[in-house]
Amino acid sequence: MNEYYRPTRAEVKLNYIFDNYVHVQNHVGNKVVIPVVKANAYGHGSHQVVDYFYRKGIRLFAVSLLEEALELRNNHKDIDIIVMGMISEFDLAVVAKNNIIFTVYDERFANIVQNSSNNLRFHVKVDTGMNRLGIKKTDDLFHFIENIKGKHNLVFEGIFTHFATSDSNKDFHHYQLKRFREIIKHMPYLPKMIHVSNSSSTMKYEEEIDFTTHVRVGILLYGLTLDRGLDFLKPAMCVKTKVMHIKEIGPGEFVSYNITYEASKKERIAILPIGYADGLIRKNQSGFVEINSKKYPIIGRICMDQTIIKIDNTVNIGDDVIIIGGNVVNTDEVAKRLDTINYEVVTQIGARVPRVYLSEDVDDEI
Repeated sequence: MNEYYRPTRAEVKLNYIFDNYVHVQNHVGNKVVIPVVKANAYGHGSHQVVDYFYRKGIRLFAVSLLEEALELRNNHKDIDIIVMGMISEFDLAVVAKNNIIFTVYDERFANIVQNSSNNLRFHVKVDTGMNRLGIKKTDDLFHFIENIKGKHNLVFEGIFTHFATSDSNKDFHHYQLKRFREIIKHMPYLPKMIHVSNSSSTMKYEEEIDFTTHVRVGILLYGLTLDRGLDFLKPAMCVKTKVMHIKEIGPGEFVSYNITYEASKKERIAILPIGYADGLIRKNQSGFVEINSKKYPIIGRICMDQTIIKIDNTVNIGDDVIIIGGNVVNTDEVAKRLDTINYEVVTQIGARVPRVYLSEDVDDEI
């Protein structure tokens, strides 16, 4: 157990993450859910999430970076790890040595892979309209697949695409799905894994898709969504601190940098040991925190290490303060305040905020 002295922490309920996984797995039936643990498991802690899932028997995960894959490989030699993002041709030897599954993401890289002498496992990504990563021309895709046929050092394990609008535009989602379906129909041969759905598509559309073997689930694991009606979700992270200092100010007195807040009357304020270096960015000014199931406003500029709130007489030094993930101030409310999505809120919680892991069989701190 690592010691920490500031009372700011992110509590993560690992059993909630696994409960969300089980619900999604039940929803998709005999298809396999791939837990996406990129970006430090969306800020929740990739090592701890993977370790917990490993104890539950899960052996397949997806990340975005080769660095993320290698960190997981150091802890678990017998799991499959898919890197969904870009890697360099100069890293193919590292990928082969560490038995990492990577993504062939464009025509140039496909040509390099088909001529490699390394023992490689890979998925091919197809661009069906998002215009990010993926082989765009069907002829190039089929040419690559034909060229690697019979090369025993090259194992073509999967093919996938990525939807741009699963949570927002049904017509464009179906357009992409139709394009991918046509490609699959005319493939020279199919790999053992075919996956298209992200979190939103998994819950809204996957039941209609009859040719896939897997789904990729990220934000749903952590109890968050951009869709409505998913009441089964259990948000897994709650960022907390404590009231450390209380003072009174009078009318005409100012608060924090740039004196953006002026008291109109006698007021009671509290200083919290959390700031923008922890992920509570300055744009949260005029937002709220939660104390004893009640909202209290953030006043003045948020500092690098401290935040100031206006309180009433019921608040005392030592009281718990919920920054995100509470019942009154939840993660979605913070995202709406910042004009962003809940993904960004949880992934921007800084590394200097200790994660405290709670579950029925885990109680640890890092």
